[in-house]
Amino acid sequence: MAHGSFAGDRKVGKSILHAPEQALQRWGTPRVPRWIETYHLTLLTIPFSLLNLAFGVLARQDLRWLWAVSVMIILQYVTDLFDGAVGRARDTGLVKWGFYMDHLLDYVFLGSLVFVGYCIAPPGAAPWFVILLVLLGTFMVSSFLSFSATNSFEIYIFGMGPTEFRIGVILLNTILVFTGTDHFRITVPLLCGICLMALAVVVRRTSATLWALDMNAKSTRNS
Repeated sequence: MAHGSFAGDRKVGKSILHAPEQALQRWGTPRVPRWIETYHLTLLTIPFSLLNLAFGVLARQDLRWLWAVSVMIILQYVTDLFDGAVGRARDTGLVKWGFYMDHLLDYVFLGSLVFVGYCIAPPGAAPWFVILLVLLGTFMVSSFLSFSATNSFEIYIFGMGPTEFRIGVILLNTILVFTGTDHFRITVPLLCGICLMALAVVVRRTSATLWALDMNAKSTRNS
C-alpha cells in the first residue's frame, strides 16, 4: 500500500465532543514546546499505565488513590489529543508508526484501568473484569479489522469515543471514592452485558457493510 493511500491518521465519524475537542486541539498544538516531539507524547502512555498499576494496588487499602488514576486519565487524554496533531503540524512523517504505537498503547492503558477495577473489586466480582477487558478489546479489534478491509478507520460507537469513555471512568472513580465498590457485584456484570449487546450491533453493522462491499466487487468483476 502506498504511503499516500494510508488513512489510519484520518478517523471516520464524530463523537458528541468532536467540536470542542477540535477547538482545543487547534488552540493547543502551536503551544506545545518545540522540545516535545510527537513520539514523546505517544510514549508517555507507558509511564501513565505503569503508575495506574501502582495506584490500583494502593487503592485496595484506600479508594482515594482513584483520584490519582483520574489524573493519569486526564494526562493520557492530553498527550493522546496532541501527539498526532503535533506530528502533522511539524510534518514529522511518523504516520504509520504513530498509528501503530498510539493504538497499541491505548490498549495497554485500557488494560491498566481494568486492572485497577480488578484490584478494588469485592470478592466474587474480580473475574468480571477479565470479561470486561476481553469485550472492550474486541471493540478495538473490530475497528482495526474493519480498517484493514476498507482503509476507513472508525472508532466511534453510537457517538461515543475514547474521550467519552475517559470521562465516564473519571466520573465512576469519583463515585467509587464516596460510595465504595460493593455494588460491583451487580454493576460490573450489567456493564459487561451492555458491552456485549453493543458489540453485537457493531459486528452486525460492520459485517453487513463488508458483505455489501464484497458483493459490489463481485458484481463489478462479472459485469
